[in-house]
Amino acid sequence: MTQTFQDLSTQQFADLSIFPGTSWVVLAEPVHQGSIHRLKMKQGTVIPVHVHPADEYVFVVSGRLKTGDRVCEAGCFWTTPKGTKQGAHEALTDVELITIRLGAMGEFE
Repeated sequence: MTQTFQDLSTQQFADLSIFPGTSWVVLAEPVHQGSIHRLKMKQGTVIPVHVHPADEYVFVVSGRLKTGDRVCEAGCFWTTPKGTKQGAHEALTDVELITIRLGAMGEFE
């Protein structure tokens, strides 16, 4: 096994059709159905309330979003244990997140 690298200039974002206004690039799959990814949300985009059947870790790289009753800005980091209802996530500005999800995506309301 060897190290792998993905420079910023080579990362290609793809639209997430399930959530208009979002795009992502998957950087790695640390576990089956899990992902480490960058997610971009255009201002006004909303990801509805949902539950993941796996733990999730999120870091706000840039922008400002509201998740539930909390407003998060660049530098904010949060964890959500598996089975915990979260969101909705609303982009108050253009936002970029790095997310680590340790399993399947789950269901959205």
